[in-house]
Amino acid sequence: LACLTPLPPRSCLSSQMKPFSLVRSAFVASSSILSSRHARAPSKIAMSGIPELCVFDLDACLWDKEMYEMTAMPTTKVMGDLNGRGEGVVGVMSGRDQISLHEGSLIALQEHADGKYPGMKVALASSADTPFAEKVGRASLQMLEVVPGMTIWDLLMRDWDGEDVNQIGRQPPLSSNKARSHFPRLREVTDIRYDRMLFFDDCNWGDHCGMVAAGCREEDSGLGVATLRTPRGLGKKEWREGLAVYKDHAKQFA
Repeated sequence: LACLTPLPPRSCLSSQMKPFSLVRSAFVASSSILSSRHARAPSKIAMSGIPELCVFDLDACLWDKEMYEMTAMPTTKVMGDLNGRGEGVVGVMSGRDQISLHEGSLIALQEHADGKYPGMKVALASSADTPFAEKVGRASLQMLEVVPGMTIWDLLMRDWDGEDVNQIGRQPPLSSNKARSHFPRLREVTDIRYDRMLFFDDCNWGDHCGMVAAGCREEDSGLGVATLRTPRGLGKKEWREGLAVYKDHAKQFA
């Protein structure tokens, strides 16, 4: 984040300073101020009320299961209707448990895949408890489909030109606190400001939304991540509500 470098106090300026030095100092200060103003200027995407980055938690939010409860790597695909878009993978089996997307999650990802929100990208922030839980989650992402022939992972890779920017797990450098690890890393690898992000989390095991909103803010605007809690999972209503929350949040950019 841009910071202004203060000029030396008057007592430190030599009375013999050359005019060129004074002009140069004034130019540097002016350039820094203009740079700071440019950093605060909202993008066209932000002004349109669309988040530049939409971040989803996984367990009990994007999908209906907790990965730490799964006993086996998913291998079997469950086929079904993808919101009228054709037959695809609507579930994967981990032992006797079926992992499936919530209704709003599938709608959100399908609308994003269709380009309904120009300029928006998506990413994941999940504090999966164990390395095995993380493996189950990542395997599920590569099997569950958004539309026939496109998995969730395919969509994520499309957004980021094949780069994995997702923050999944709590093994170092990640932790159980998303405000201290997941979101600072997302900020760094995506170069998207906190105040241009929308985050969905079930918050059933801790107030991740509250911690991220309070702990991840931009210095120049004072604004942080827009968030929405989804204690019953990401339904269609919660998806629409989250977009409305961000739209109200974006009004503060003017």
